[in-house]
Amino acid sequence: MFEAREIAASDKAGLYAELAQMLEGLLEGEDDMVANAANTSALLFQYLPALNWAGFYFLRDGRELVLGPFQGKPACVRIAVGQGVCGTAVARRASVIVPDVEDFPGHIACDAGSRSELVVPLLRGDEVLGVIDLDSPDLARFDVVDQAGVERLAEVFVARL
Repeated sequence: MFEAREIAASDKAGLYAELAQMLEGLLEGEDDMVANAANTSALLFQYLPALNWAGFYFLRDGRELVLGPFQGKPACVRIAVGQGVCGTAVARRASVIVPDVEDFPGHIACDAGSRSELVVPLLRGDEVLGVIDLDSPDLARFDVVDQAGVERLAEVFVARL
């Protein structure tokens, strides 16, 4: 069962461990992808500092990502695989950290206020289901600890489908 609570983790890895535990409780007993993505987005946006967007894109027909539930300003609806940070993460089947989006070739600017980005693919076996996309107004907001933490949250999300 989910219970919202203060997270007292003094380190980033501890914060993500607590978030994973909270997410497991939040998604317990629910297997609807849209409902779970909506609650996951809300959890990330509420508890992770310095975000201006947190959400999902889901892969359709193996060739484009379509906007899913999110928190933040309105976003781009469709992104081709291989395009932008989200499409690159799908093409690589790997997470992508972008310290400064202005330095990323082909970056798609849905919100001009975003300065850094972390995109983590949703993997189920060999299948890519989509991505979790986090944007920040701060340069270099994301690091390998964020990557590992969000990859764990993506595993929790996919396990509930």
